[in-house]
Amino acid sequence: MLSFLKRIFGAGNIPEIEQKIKSGAYLVDVRSPGEFAGGSVKGAVNIPLNTLQNQLSKFKNKKNIVVFCQSGMRSGQAVGILKKNGIPNVYNGGGWRNVDEIVKKNI
Repeated sequence: MLSFLKRIFGAGNIPEIEQKIKSGAYLVDVRSPGEFAGGSVKGAVNIPLNTLQNQLSKFKNKKNIVVFCQSGMRSGQAVGILKKNGIPNVYNGGGWRNVDEIVKKNI
């Protein structure tokens, strides 16, 4: 049950996400602009979940993409949307603070 909840609401495989971030993954915060303005991950772009479908071109030709939000729920939805639209190599980073810790650790 715990692993099921982690897959839905949190980051996937943390070492894998860390490796993707180290190799220069495209970091996407799918929270609202207001949430993003309140703090996010250095180098991340803000593409809110409700606009994702209309901004698919921003994901084309990206080697690896790590999406994140507040808790991992919206980023989990974002992974599904992107994969459904043929965008490969998308990873759920979970909550933005988790991704922020990984980025800061690897600077």
